[in-house]
Amino acid sequence: MKVALIGGSGNAGSRLLAELSARGHSVTAIARNPEKIAALPGVTAVKGDVHDQAGLAALLRGHDAVISSVHFTASDPARLIGAVRQSGVKRYFVVGGAGSLEVAPGVRLIDTPQFPAAYKAEATKGGEFLELLRTSAGDLDWTFLSPAAMFVPGERTGKFRLGKDQLIASDKGSSISFEDYAIAAVDELEAPKHVRERFTIGY
Repeated sequence: MKVALIGGSGNAGSRLLAELSARGHSVTAIARNPEKIAALPGVTAVKGDVHDQAGLAALLRGHDAVISSVHFTASDPARLIGAVRQSGVKRYFVVGGAGSLEVAPGVRLIDTPQFPAAYKAEATKGGEFLELLRTSAGDLDWTFLSPAAMFVPGERTGKFRLGKDQLIASDKGSSISFEDYAIAAVDELEAPKHVRERFTIGY
């Protein structure tokens, strides 16, 4: 596939880039600082601004899929969705957050007393992004993949569990590596099973 990756130099983005490249996909990696994009087979690094909707749409045009891997507080969901729409690309994959996942019926992770205050703004914006996709992006084949509570560097094991809207946890807590998250993300792009919905991953 020809994939446009917005935010290809971040923690999740760089692992997605490596996974896509390793599987032979052609990737246009878009970043504010393209020199930070890893030089990998099939990867073209380009400079782009998530706040410039028209400019971003022009960079996305002609791809089979768009992946958005950017901090929610450093971008505007409406502009990102607008740029994908303008580009004519139908498949849109969003690297989501864990805050909007349920830990009990009707109780989201972000609403629990132990949720760290430092992540509240990011998690709130992530929930708003998901809501915007659910209510206004019916013309796009979008997917929002929420990681476990701890989204950290680790190993590429290929051993993980998938779910829908409930946080995945074990007796060791709730976590997923960036590397294993990338496997599930690219699997979904290659063989879509969660179109127009959110799903989640954890150990």
